[in-house]
Amino acid sequence: MRLLHTSDWHLGRAFHRVNMLDAQAEFIGHLVTTVRERDVDAVVVSGDVYDRAVPPLAAVELFDNALHRLADLGVPMVMISGNHDSARRLGVGAGLIGRAGIHLRTEPSACGTPVVLEDEFGEVAFYGLPYLEPALVKDEFGVEKAGHEAVLAAAMDRVRADLATRARGTRSVVLAHAFVTGGQVSDSERDITVGGVAAVPAGVFDGVDYAALGHLHGCQTITERVRYSGSPLPYSFSEADHRKSMWLVDLDADGSVFAERIDCPVPRALARIRGTLEDLLADPDLARHQDAWVEATLTDPVRPADPMARLTERFPHTLSLVFDPERAPDDPDVSYARRLAGRSDQQIAEDFVAHVRGAAPDELEQAVLREAFDAVRADEAVREVAR
Repeated sequence: MRLLHTSDWHLGRAFHRVNMLDAQAEFIGHLVTTVRERDVDAVVVSGDVYDRAVPPLAAVELFDNALHRLADLGVPMVMISGNHDSARRLGVGAGLIGRAGIHLRTEPSACGTPVVLEDEFGEVAFYGLPYLEPALVKDEFGVEKAGHEAVLAAAMDRVRADLATRARGTRSVVLAHAFVTGGQVSDSERDITVGGVAAVPAGVFDGVDYAALGHLHGCQTITERVRYSGSPLPYSFSEADHRKSMWLVDLDADGSVFAERIDCPVPRALARIRGTLEDLLADPDLARHQDAWVEATLTDPVRPADPMARLTERFPHTLSLVFDPERAPDDPDVSYARRLAGRSDQQIAEDFVAHVRGAAPDELEQAVLREAFDAVRADEAVREVAR
């Protein structure tokens, strides 16, 4: 069976205020063309279809267009909700839409109930594990401690239990939206840390032939059977070096996996340039970036006059301007934002306690802070679901 694995469409999302709807529509057209020309048997979409719980109408219309075009081809689709989606909204009408071969899996309770498709070698069971917010699903899965590894492991226990009841030789595919150990992050993914831990081991997916992952925006191979497709478009300058693509996966009769990357259309190249303003305006080596979307980091010790206006004369698509004066690390003028770069909320809070009190928080106090941050995240998730 030939699968096309994609994820993280983030329909409705902009790129530094640039409307990406046309680029997203071009990607949908590319996906449909790939399905038709490469004889794809099923499309799997591993979450974050939309960029937010209540997407704009234009994004909903584009999604509707994608579903109709794939249904017209007669190619089934299996899709899960991600941490950006509203599972309840995405899942509206799932039973009816399923009759057209578009299978939406947004309910955690249905993790062990697969979509079963057939080819000339027999059945392939597709298990959809939507994004599992630990605080909201721990009771459903009967786990004592709300954590990503615990709830995903419990969901996979249901998958393996169902698979054990099926005919010998039944192949299996799991769709999941999670941060798996070994994956490389970018700046455009929403933090899903719980209890100070976001990642789960790849071994949690043992026992299935292929795990089609979503959440991380870079296309990655964790193992030969566990892969991220990545987002089809860039959503932050941290993705400047990404090769945006989908996985074309052939699942053999014995469950062997053969994967090929299918490149996605590039609306415009990304470039990150750094130096003093005068150097950036004069450096001939930077001419190749004049048509790219540009993030410019200025290292001038004193902020120059009209930097954006001057940069856009040479780089008309400059979207982001960062000031990072080259100073000694102990210089008192080093910005607060620079000192906090790369630090988690937990670390920032602990530093604040140490600064105010003169001593770092002990293990018990660290746990209290961690529980507070987790409670806020869980409350935000509940509010988003209720909207």
